[in-house]
Amino acid sequence: MKTNIKKTVFSDIKEITNTNVDWNRFNGKTVLITGAGGFIGSHLTEQCVEAGYNVKAFVRYNSKSNYGWLEGSKYASQIEFITGDIRDYDSVHHAVKGCDTVFHLAALIGIPYSYVSPMAYIKTNVEGTYNIVQSCREHGTENVLVTSTSETYGTAQYIPIDEKHPLVGQSPYSASKIGADQIALSYFLSFNTPVKIVRPFNTYGPRQSARAVIPTIITQLLSGKSDIKLGHITPTRDLTFVKDTANGFITIAQSSKFTGSVTNIGMNNEISVGDLAKLIAEMMGKKINIITDAQRVRPDNSEVERLYCDNTKLITNSNWKPAYNIQSGLKETIDFLEKHLHLYKPDIYNV
Repeated sequence: MKTNIKKTVFSDIKEITNTNVDWNRFNGKTVLITGAGGFIGSHLTEQCVEAGYNVKAFVRYNSKSNYGWLEGSKYASQIEFITGDIRDYDSVHHAVKGCDTVFHLAALIGIPYSYVSPMAYIKTNVEGTYNIVQSCREHGTENVLVTSTSETYGTAQYIPIDEKHPLVGQSPYSASKIGADQIALSYFLSFNTPVKIVRPFNTYGPRQSARAVIPTIITQLLSGKSDIKLGHITPTRDLTFVKDTANGFITIAQSSKFTGSVTNIGMNNEISVGDLAKLIAEMMGKKINIITDAQRVRPDNSEVERLYCDNTKLITNSNWKPAYNIQSGLKETIDFLEKHLHLYKPDIYNV
């Protein structure tokens, strides 16, 4: 069945991702994606089906057997869903068995909530990553991709930010991800577990959570507001469309050049939050007045003021190339949110 899907969508997905990925090499390979029901994870899961993988999707156990953003996916019948908890070693160990590649994306995200409950981030992000790499070590998994975040760099000390940039935990969230990355890399150095750290810069697109800045802006505008509530608007971010990020994961997975090291995924560009809000409003034909909402403002020393990716390592060691620019990515995001506004709550700020 997967082979048929691959034949029907191969040309489409190859055109979308605009790369020279050798899709045929994935036939017969089994992959596990943790956090598969989430934002990036759901897109990656669907791309893996399209690429010809045998796909296992690890989603958090819940009494309703809800698979997150994969609920109702047109590929659901071709995905083996495994429910569990990334914090539980037994369920992770069971899920990893028999997999050639593991994409570890399950994490507790959201910087504001990390101020409220730092220990939850340690248990999910650090202990969860330990559960993955230890299980992969025991099962002899041949390819282990662990998801990092550009937040681990903190405010840029130089630009563009390459993989040698110092790590600074400016929030409990970023500190937990630094810890997770180092645990994973220690398994490569100590046990030769074939770990690859994938460090995406700010990913956006359909299915992103409401707490992120782009859905925050778009959903407020779609609900008829012209006074848009945001935190600080001077910080800059390097924004990558989710389909390009997912393709970056697959690209890194297929090459041993990235084993035992960190690889950035980003656009080698930056835009301030304020300019981003103005661009979105212009694309939507709206006029806006930006209001600084105190509850959305990070503590002074915790605000990451500038993120600007150096993607040289990925570009020079693979054929990865982004298919989306900021305008085309935002258009697809706006279209999605117009159709799914009922799933968001623009009037509520949720940490």
